[in-house]
Amino acid sequence: MSMLELRRVSKVYGQGPAQVRALDQVSLSVDEGAMVAVMGPSGSGKSTLLTIAGSLEEPTDGEVRVHGAELARMSRNDKARLRRRTIGYVFQDYNLLPGLTAAENVSLPLELDGRSARRARAAGLTALQELGLAERAESYPDELSGGERQRVAIARAVVGERRLLLADEPSGALDSGNAEAVMRLVHDACKNRRMAAVVVTHDAQLASWADRVVFLRDGRITDQTASSPGPESLLTQGRPQ
Repeated sequence: MSMLELRRVSKVYGQGPAQVRALDQVSLSVDEGAMVAVMGPSGSGKSTLLTIAGSLEEPTDGEVRVHGAELARMSRNDKARLRRRTIGYVFQDYNLLPGLTAAENVSLPLELDGRSARRARAAGLTALQELGLAERAESYPDELSGGERQRVAIARAVVGERRLLLADEPSGALDSGNAEAVMRLVHDACKNRRMAAVVVTHDAQLASWADRVVFLRDGRITDQTASSPGPESLLTQGRPQ
């Protein structure tokens, strides 16, 4: 089943000579259980694609569906509910609240959605345990390493019954070992939880964790390919990175 579908999506900022076309007739489908990596040079539209897929921005033209629901037909409240319950975000700078423990950061989205504090905490602890962070549940973000903070961010993104994971350079601030670990965790979340994931990355080796790699340039998809067993094939194809 297609968890995310973009149909001929365009996004235009500004008017007249200052007009910028960030996305130009982009069509993309991501099935449940699949991980898609998005690569391309700076300014190619990668982050815009994520914000539109996550209903944080409206497309200028085209149609976006998440879990079969057309976003344009949803009210603001319905979109907010969709983001709380169905879509998880992972950012390069983690976006953890410094005054909350790891467990509190992870369980917060569930509490905001109306789940009791007890049930939300139980779900948060389960998510942390799945990512090997059970012993760090009561630690604050500044007490965690960069890799641990990113794992907490992933736990927050997959807690509960999230079905779509959107990650913008989730490993950009990490060393190579932790970066590989983050991509492995996202990959495993897709396979074990039947989530769909779209991951923006500039690193071909990390993109090789995905089932499919999509290349963007000037707001258009210029190519897409099934990921090979190793990163070497991507590096030798002359794709934009």
